[in-house]
Amino acid sequence: MLTPADLARAKTTLEGEAYAHTQRLVASWQALADLSFSDLLLLAPMQDGDGHQFVVLAQVRPTTGQTLYPVDLVGTVVDEVERPLVSRAWRLGEIIDGDSNLLGAKERARVQVIPVRFDEELVAVLMRETPISSARRPGELEGHYLDVFDRLAAMVTEGSFPFGQDEIEFEDAPRVGDGVIVLDRDVRVEFASPNAVSSLHRMGIHGYTAGAHLGELGFEQDAVQAALRARVPVTEELERGDTEVLLRAIPLLEKRVPVGAVVLVRDVSDIRRRDRMLVSKDATIREIHHRVKNNLQTIASLLRLQGRRLSSREARQAIGESERRIRSIALVHETLSRDASDVVPFGDIVRPLLRVVDETVSSSDAKIRFDIEGDLGDLPGQVATPLAVVLNELLQNAVDHAFPASDGEVGEGNVRVFLGRDEGELAVDVVDDGVGLFDGFSLEESKGLGLSIVQALVTGELGGSIELVSNGDGTRASLRVPLAPVAPVEV
Repeated sequence: MLTPADLARAKTTLEGEAYAHTQRLVASWQALADLSFSDLLLLAPMQDGDGHQFVVLAQVRPTTGQTLYPVDLVGTVVDEVERPLVSRAWRLGEIIDGDSNLLGAKERARVQVIPVRFDEELVAVLMRETPISSARRPGELEGHYLDVFDRLAAMVTEGSFPFGQDEIEFEDAPRVGDGVIVLDRDVRVEFASPNAVSSLHRMGIHGYTAGAHLGELGFEQDAVQAALRARVPVTEELERGDTEVLLRAIPLLEKRVPVGAVVLVRDVSDIRRRDRMLVSKDATIREIHHRVKNNLQTIASLLRLQGRRLSSREARQAIGESERRIRSIALVHETLSRDASDVVPFGDIVRPLLRVVDETVSSSDAKIRFDIEGDLGDLPGQVATPLAVVLNELLQNAVDHAFPASDGEVGEGNVRVFLGRDEGELAVDVVDDGVGLFDGFSLEESKGLGLSIVQALVTGELGGSIELVSNGDGTRASLRVPLAPVAPVEV
């Protein structure tokens, strides 16, 4: 299915800044649909259609009323026979009202076609469709909403709406249903919806009356004044005690001169309270990981001190191996302490892990070079922790056994780590160019503690597989771990 951009390129002459103008309209027209209680369709003339054929580029449904079109009409071609009002509005460059059948149906609807101008040129038309059955006398709220819509529609035809800036849609941005305040050119209240009045009450403002100056009510009007001066929408958040209100001031223009404003208000107190709780929770999680990391490093330091006091070489070696395993786990918690999520970039763990192993080599006579290729990307903590321990064991195993000193010469060689993702699984290969495995080697029958830990973690905790083989000149350890999708964090 073609995207709006594909449709515009393939079937219309819209391009460049003219197309960007229609995209800004689409980014900000939800308020238009809600104010008019109507479905809105954006249409552009077809190439070589001579203004007789149009294609639907975008569609929006109202959140304040029932839609006429539950199906998606984007890509539908509309001709002059089916919608004569569209061609007439395009030719005259004026807003045209009338009745017509719904697209693809026999039911009648009230239709309003609004020319869309950019830089004094017609570039598209905006079609508003409302059920005939709703043609009752509107109440006060509906009347004010429709009046604001008419003023914004006139701005669309004039070319001053949408405004000459890209609209950024915030997740908690105020909508028409949250609350509307209509102001005149002197920033006096013409109308405030019930939801807006409720928000004012929660801010401690109880003296709302039509005709009152916004400042007289105790409502900060800096955002409104800034919107009127700059002639662009301004968003601001106000805090009053335990209440926080997000407002968006949209200037109303006539011949590009400010004549009033419509202010959308939303009480975001609960959202901000939740955000603060999340920030506190995130900080707590990071602090826990930080403390775990510190505790593990303390344990590793105690083991190191204990090892120095031992006279048995075998005991010191065992203590040293335990210390390195603990440090590899501490690396994961150190990475997790930087972010509250349980997902870590494994590359931030592998490189410090190599340095830990390299420290072991630097204190011996061996001359071993390490290298990394590829990356595993972000991994959940429950995968990253055992995988870090496994990688530490395999690297240490290569250091200890692949390059033994012989005839008085120092052991020397290369260890390379290959990381990647292959068809839904993690692929980790540790390859050395050492002496290789001894004849008859079997991982299942191996009695070494390190390989026993590796096998238990890979096959048990990670649900993967491991294979150790001699690859002609050295050894290759291949791990394959199924990568389950990371579940979203529930709050």
